[in-house]
Amino acid sequence: MKRIPLAAAFWTMCGTAAAEGAPQAAVELYVDAATRQIFAEPGPGRQRLGRFVPAGDEVAPAATASARGAKGAVAAVPTVSANTSAPRSPSASAKAWYEKIGIRGYVQMRYNQELGEQAKDLKSPGDRFIGREQGFGIRRARVVISGDVTDRMSIYIQPDLASTPSGSSTTHFAQLRDAYADLWLDSDKTWRIRAGQSKIPYGWEDLQSSQNRLAPDRADALNSGVRDERDLGVIAYWSPTVAKERFAYLQKSGLKGSGDYGVVGFGVYNGQGANRPDRNDQLHAVIHVSYPFKFANGQYLEVGADAYSGRYKVSTASATIDGNTFTPSVDAPEAGSTDRRVAAHVIYYPQPFGFQAEWTVGKGPELDIAGRTIRTKSLRGGYAQVMYKFDGGYGSLMPYAKWQTYRGAAKFDTNAPRMDVDELEAGVEWQPSNAVELAVAWANMRRTDVSAAPYRRVHGQLLRVQLQVNY
Repeated sequence: MKRIPLAAAFWTMCGTAAAEGAPQAAVELYVDAATRQIFAEPGPGRQRLGRFVPAGDEVAPAATASARGAKGAVAAVPTVSANTSAPRSPSASAKAWYEKIGIRGYVQMRYNQELGEQAKDLKSPGDRFIGREQGFGIRRARVVISGDVTDRMSIYIQPDLASTPSGSSTTHFAQLRDAYADLWLDSDKTWRIRAGQSKIPYGWEDLQSSQNRLAPDRADALNSGVRDERDLGVIAYWSPTVAKERFAYLQKSGLKGSGDYGVVGFGVYNGQGANRPDRNDQLHAVIHVSYPFKFANGQYLEVGADAYSGRYKVSTASATIDGNTFTPSVDAPEAGSTDRRVAAHVIYYPQPFGFQAEWTVGKGPELDIAGRTIRTKSLRGGYAQVMYKFDGGYGSLMPYAKWQTYRGAAKFDTNAPRMDVDELEAGVEWQPSNAVELAVAWANMRRTDVSAAPYRRVHGQLLRVQLQVNY
C-alpha cells in the first residue's frame, strides 16, 4: 500500500477551503518563511496560506484547479484522498521509546589573534584559547540525545567532546554537560520536575545555549555565579501553554531565544558546580521568573529576575604576591562562605532591532590580599548588548555591540581572587543556512588574570573568528 507523503498528509488533515458544503469552521493558516512552521495566527516573517477546514473521514474531493469567488478562498489548493486502504501512522504512544529519541549537536572551531604584545597576557575563564602561543581550537563539540520516553517523562543527555580537565595539558576529553529527566505532572505539560545535572535558572544569557548566543563568551558577572551554568539538583518549572509556544518560537525562529526554562522555576542544587560533588551537605536554593510578552505588531519582549542563596566552600592553595608566599585562611563557618545573588534581565528580541541587558548584585567569598584571608564581600556587574537582524537571499546577518563590567570574586578559581572586568566588544554573525554560522568579533579587554597569583590586570585587544556547524 502506498504511504502518504508528509506534505500530502498535511493537506489531507487541513482539507480545502474550495470544497463545497464543508460543515467545519474555516481556520486561517500562516507559514513562517524561515522555519517553514505552520501557525494559526499572523506574526513577523509569516506568510498567509489561506483559509482551510478540517477533513473528515470521508474521501476528500479531487484537487481543484480554480478558486472560488468568495473572499478568502484559495486557488488550486492541493488535496489528497484519505483512502482508508492507506496505512495510518502509529500514534506517538504506540512507538517504542527508542523510536522517539533524537540526536543532534554542534561544533565550534575558534581562532583568536591578540593585537599587540601586551594582549598576549590576556586570560579569560570563558575561553581557554586566549593567550600566548595559541592557534586553532575546538571550543565545543556537543552531542545531544533527547526525546520522550513516555507521555509523562522526557530525557536529555549532552556530553561535550572538547573539554579540558583542570591541570591537563591535552584537550578533547569527553565530559558530561547535561543528564536529566523531565517528569511532567499534568497532561497539558505545564508543570514539570527536572532532576539531574542541568542548567541552573540564574541569568538569562547563562540559560541561552552557546549554539544561539551572539557573543563568543557569556558575561563574567552572571557566569561567575554558577560554574559551567550547571549543577546537580531538582528544579520545578511552570510554563502555561501560551508561554511554551512563545519560548519555542523565539528559539527556533532565529531570534536567539534561551528556550523554555519556565515562567516560574524554583528548586535546590549542590552549589559546587557541574561535575563536582557537594562539599558541605548544604544545598543552594534558586528561584527564577521570566515572561515573554508579545505586542500587537508581533514584537517580543522578555523580562524577568533570578535569585539564589547558599554556602560555597572555596579551594585554597599557596600564592606568591609581592615576594610573599602564603596560603589564605577562610573567614567562614565549616559549611562554607555566604554565597547569594539576585539578577534582573530584559530582552527586546531583534525584529529587526534588538536589545538585551542583565545586572546582578550579591555577596560571596573573595580574597583579601592585605589580610591574607578569604572573606565575604559584595559584588556587582552586568552587561548591555544591541543587535540588528538582516534577512535576505544571503541568509541571516546579525551585527552586535556588547559592553560588560564586573567587580567581584571568581569564586570557582583557587583562592577566589577579585576579578575586575571592563570590556567592549563588537562583531557580526553570518548564517548562510541553518547548518553553518560564521562569526567575527573584536574586543577591547581590561580584565584580571585570575588563573594564578599575582592576579595582574591586563589590557589588550583581541580579534576572534568562529565557525559553527549544526547537525
